[in-house]
Amino acid sequence: MLPRLVQEFKLPHRAEALLDDFSATFLGAPVVMPHAHDVLRELRSRGVRTGVVTNGWVAAQTACLEGCGLTPLVEDVVISRGVGLSKPDPAIYHLALARLGVTADEAWFVGDSPRNDVWGAQAVGLRAAYLPTGHSLTGETPDALLEDLRGVLNLT
Repeated sequence: MLPRLVQEFKLPHRAEALLDDFSATFLGAPVVMPHAHDVLRELRSRGVRTGVVTNGWVAAQTACLEGCGLTPLVEDVVISRGVGLSKPDPAIYHLALARLGVTADEAWFVGDSPRNDVWGAQAVGLRAAYLPTGHSLTGETPDALLEDLRGVLNLT
């Protein structure tokens, strides 16, 4: 995609240089969502197993999670490019559940993508909590609507 952008906008940069800059700048300074650390620590203290399911490249998503200090706070991470599946494919949710050792009816899926985190999760029997961060619902009906991550602590 970057080569097309360079060509279309007649940019004076090579696509590889732009990608390197993006990777160094964007991935080098990830920002953790407010309350994430506290919520994950509290869930762990309650004995709740937590995981991350994310679409993307392994190196990029790993750098983001580590940069935000989230990796040690979750039991498992499923990254789409690493497992050859991506949301909303039902298989990625089933894989995440199996790796955590829980069933869909015991779990919640929390996210900000109406299609991937609400519709996709519900399609496999997960309850979905929607955290609006810029993606608007387009007919999906989440099981819970969160104001911020602290709302996760009230899900039952």
